[in-house]
Amino acid sequence: MPDCSENFEKEISDGKNARSIKCKYCNSVILTPLCASFSSFEFQLPLMKQTKNSEDNPEKETVSLFWAVTDMFTFQNVGFSNTVGTTKYLTCADCELGPIGYHDLSNKMSYVALTRVLHS
Repeated sequence: MPDCSENFEKEISDGKNARSIKCKYCNSVILTPLCASFSSFEFQLPLMKQTKNSEDNPEKETVSLFWAVTDMFTFQNVGFSNTVGTTKYLTCADCELGPIGYHDLSNKMSYVALTRVLHS
């Protein structure tokens, strides 16, 4: 699998987010600069836009670049879904679109997918 982090190099400063992280749809600030750590691993996130036929079995995509957040109170505007197994999905608290990432209940970490947010 190719490393896509080079597309986001300017967003990373000493392993942290160099700029604000915002919602792609409403431009609401989700994280302020330097409060999340860059992390790379694979995770299956449900697509942000599902077809009507996928309600019982949501379509997913593999995402591999994340901003890791250790404390849920670090977020400026984020919503948490109901629990699905050991996961809560993250949404923009203002427009409620998502998932932009997920919260892992087993390690209490939150992960925001770099490809599902804006950096500015």
